[in-house]
Amino acid sequence: MDYILNIETATKNCSVALAKEGKTILCKEIAEEGYSHAERLHVFIEEIIQEAGITLNDLVAVAVSQGPGSYTGLRIGVSAAKGLCFALNIPLIAIDTLKTLASQVTVSDGLIIPMIDARRMEVYSAIFTSNFENRRGTLAEIITENSFEDFQETLYFVGDCAEKCKTVLTKDNFVFLEDIKYPSAKEMSLLSFEKFKTNDTVDVAYFEPFYLKDFMITTSKK
Repeated sequence: MDYILNIETATKNCSVALAKEGKTILCKEIAEEGYSHAERLHVFIEEIIQEAGITLNDLVAVAVSQGPGSYTGLRIGVSAAKGLCFALNIPLIAIDTLKTLASQVTVSDGLIIPMIDARRMEVYSAIFTSNFENRRGTLAEIITENSFEDFQETLYFVGDCAEKCKTVLTKDNFVFLEDIKYPSAKEMSLLSFEKFKTNDTVDVAYFEPFYLKDFMITTSKK
């Protein structure tokens, strides 16, 4: 059996899923205001492996969310994934975080716009068709009342930006699916299996997350 461990830590949701032949069989996740990835991630991995009745040696690959997203969250997830791949001598698969988020939407037409909060009115976003084909690549953009005005299709917005974005994105063809806030490792299962079948993997030693923006260190005001 092709067991793949999927790790998603790009947002507040610390999420781990075990998949068999592309189908999620176990998932553990928690989304908290304060990031708890460092404390929760390895516990979730151990619990899932034990509950599935397998060992780490049964894994054929590890998939990790590649970003964009939280700098710290991505570093924690990628570090854990790399450690497992090195120890087990198995491939590492990188999955687009925004595509994982978009994959939670089921619509027959229109466009899906997953967005991850990047503070103030800035977001990380991409545009996908209802079949999850990429219509526009990932951008870090500031949302204004003119954003996405050229699109006539119904636009379905998902992510943790709804509260701030719906105040300016008010056109009739804009729909906010507010119950879909964070990407989950559950939606990585099929994506990672498809990549595994085509040997679409990344270099364990040199892979770096897709931060999109440089990490900024600020000086304390105290």
